[in-house]
Amino acid sequence: MPEEAITTLRAELDRFERAEEGFALLEVFLEVARPQLGAVLLDPVGLRLPEGMTDDRALVQELLEEIEREPRGSGRVVERAFDMDDEQARWDYVRLAYSSNQATVWSARHRTTYFEAAGPHKATYWLPDSLKAE
Repeated sequence: MPEEAITTLRAELDRFERAEEGFALLEVFLEVARPQLGAVLLDPVGLRLPEGMTDDRALVQELLEEIEREPRGSGRVVERAFDMDDEQARWDYVRLAYSSNQATVWSARHRTTYFEAAGPHKATYWLPDSLKAE
């Protein structure tokens, strides 16, 4: 069986006029891809607000501070998972993905990465043709 074609789309926030446009793209992607999604994770250590964020800045700062106050385990980095069927969890993930050192959205079988944000200036979508059609 031939491998499915995949389109790569760079999605750093500085590619958008406003950070909120990048958030909107990720929100729509998560909504469309939700039936095919597997793990949706991020590294909660060292979270920081993206420079271009405007509208939700105070809300996201509160969320970051809340996470920072949570007790840490044995010093290990523990990825945080998000339930994409929960609207608030999707909202949180979208903003935190661009605030974290590493955020990833996997396909259901963990064979394909659909989205990854790494550090403040790198974000990429990998869109299989079957998902683009949806």
